[in-house]
Amino acid sequence: MLGYQDYLDLSQSPHADDRGQAARIAARAYLEHDGPADEHAALYAAVLSFLDDTSVKVRAALAYELLRSSYAPRPVMFALAQDDPIIATAVVQYSPVLKEADLHILVKSGDEPVLLSIAGRQNLSPKLVATLLAKKNRAVDLKLICENADQLSEASLLELCDRWADDAELRGALLDNADLPAAGRYLLTEQIAADLSAARYVKGAIQPARLKRLMRDLVDDATTHIGDDIADQSAHAYVEALIESGRLTPRLLIQSYLFGRNQFFASCLGQLARMPAHKAVALLVKGSRRGMYALFIKCGFDAPLSNLICRLVTVSRSHDLAHDQAARHFVVSQLITALIDEHEGDLPESLEPIFAYLNEMNVTLARNAARGVMATFCDRAPNEARLSITRLRGEALALPAA
Repeated sequence: MLGYQDYLDLSQSPHADDRGQAARIAARAYLEHDGPADEHAALYAAVLSFLDDTSVKVRAALAYELLRSSYAPRPVMFALAQDDPIIATAVVQYSPVLKEADLHILVKSGDEPVLLSIAGRQNLSPKLVATLLAKKNRAVDLKLICENADQLSEASLLELCDRWADDAELRGALLDNADLPAAGRYLLTEQIAADLSAARYVKGAIQPARLKRLMRDLVDDATTHIGDDIADQSAHAYVEALIESGRLTPRLLIQSYLFGRNQFFASCLGQLARMPAHKAVALLVKGSRRGMYALFIKCGFDAPLSNLICRLVTVSRSHDLAHDQAARHFVVSQLITALIDEHEGDLPESLEPIFAYLNEMNVTLARNAARGVMATFCDRAPNEARLSITRLRGEALALPAA
């Protein structure tokens, strides 16, 4: 217990440490008071008086004692929230008595340290999150992503993806969020591919045309993988975004089916044909060629492309394209042969890019299958076995520099 006179001596001391002790005593007495109203009013006045103290140490001592209490006077805490940053940052992050209206005012007028502390509070409302995002502050956005990702709406996450797609650190933080919308994940993946293509060590190591094909295939693979890994409602929005942006091409659809992403393939067909995805799935699994052809025509494909996709589906039905690379190679080879035989080398213009893509995939699949075959054969061959050749060409072949 401390006498009133002793308290008064501390509060009027020329030493900041003594006044700080008095501030803590007054704050604690106010919080624990259970006596007459006039005494409570006097304690409140004492707490208020320390807001005018010239020493940061004294005001910090007051804030420390009131910081986490639900009984702290809100006007005092609001004043401390606009004090020196060392005080304000703690108050805005931890004080439970600050109302959302208070925080909105502090966000609009606060500097970065205060904004960061508010972004670290628990249970932020969507309105307050939107106010913080409107500041377009990199550090604040990163804090929200890392510590309050569950408070970010789908629209907010998409806004952050669009804002920071070219920032590697924020991009990584966004991709770590399991709830990131598929459209945002796709946008970031596309930007990663663009950044890799522009990197000097990548451009210097891979020939431009090959690099372009490589990045195209990687983005296609990521696009279909993302679409096949999401729930129906999210898939609908994702496919709709691909359609509206012109990114849902026949090549992408064929790639998705060849890699066993049947859910994404069916979702795309369902939206293109304006029919439920489960009906598209039923046609793909057990439908007749005529029924599938009608579906593809309804999707807006021309006759040659519809015939090609019909053949793709019928040839693939007995194979597990998601896991069997040899089956994938077989299906691609069958499609190429059928295109050559059916059109006798004179392909319709709509099929030319598809034919080129299938040829590229055929070479890639064959190359993957061939890796290690010769080395294994040489290991197993008897010692007396020899390669049967006559002679090598004598003249040197001039090749351009790599």
